Amino acid sequence: MVAVARAGAVAVGLVTAYYLLPLDERLTPGTAVLLTSGLLAGLLAVLLVFCWEVRAITRSPFPRLRAVEGLAATLVLFLVLFAASYYLLERSEPGSFSETLNRTDALYFTLTTFATVGFGDITARSQTGRVLTMVQMAGGLLLVGVAARVLASAVQAGLSRQHRELIDAARAGTEQGRNPEV
Repeated sequence: MVAVARAGAVAVGLVTAYYLLPLDERLTPGTAVLLTSGLLAGLLAVLLVFCWEVRAITRSPFPRLRAVEGLAATLVLFLVLFAASYYLLERSEPGSFSETLNRTDALYFTLTTFATVGFGDITARSQTGRVLTMVQMAGGLLLVGVAARVLASAVQAGLSRQHRELIDAARAGTEQGRNPEV
């Protein structure tokens, strides 16, 4: 229960940060380079968080619950990163989407793209918007496919580590019981 509460707290914290970040300054079309480098830095951050989470899962006394936390943190960070990118793109290049995006619209577009439901009410119009959307689609597929497999393997590694520790502890206890010097 604590793990689920922590996962929820991480999700709420990241979404709250998204709404509170000072992203409302007027941007120019020349900021596309900054958007790209910010997105790449953000994706690197997602990868680093994911690697840290995998390591934490394998060492956790409750690897399954830790995997839930890790997936929540990684997924929400990924989604918030793209929502912020869409929001900034619309601010730097108005008309990049079929309608002007506020923060909630950008988050909505991110979630509909990630969930592959694409209601069609908001669409990317500019080439930059379409490329960014394609990057999110590919990243989402990787996150769901590869990341889920890696997390499952980390859980298995954590459970195997626990099992070995129990066997080693049982053997150590048995050997102490047979040793007359102890």
